[in-house]
Amino acid sequence: MSNRMKNPAEVIPQAFKGIGNLLAAVADGGLPETTTELVAIRVSQLNGCAACLQGHAVRLADVGIPIEKVVGLAAYRESPFFDDAEKVALALADAVTRLADSEDAVSDELWREVTKHYDEKQTAALVLCIATHNLFNRVNVTVREDAEHPFWLR
Repeated sequence: MSNRMKNPAEVIPQAFKGIGNLLAAVADGGLPETTTELVAIRVSQLNGCAACLQGHAVRLADVGIPIEKVVGLAAYRESPFFDDAEKVALALADAVTRLADSEDAVSDELWREVTKHYDEKQTAALVLCIATHNLFNRVNVTVREDAEHPFWLR
């Protein structure tokens, strides 16, 4: 599958800079890097973004995510390989990514669970992480970003 156009973040360098700033903010939020990677992969799975999945696959070993978590990610709720904090972060990722699928996508119950495991800064980072990866996915799927050679890995 070929790209429809260059990635907008490549065409408009200010956009790439802005995305980089969002990612830097997420990194400064105090979340474990493994959590941000798992969330990014989960969001990309839900959105069917092959380029993002490939981009995150190359980081798994660097971040220290074991294969059991990668294989079990689609069934994280039932998997014994995720702790409660990771499960709730992934549940929030599911809810935010699928906002239109529910009248109350991010329920008060889910929010209480999130804030039980993460402080305010970490929660802010988690919300930004989910939103940023949804942004990536929507752009990359729209332009059919090359999954084998995404522009940010060239």
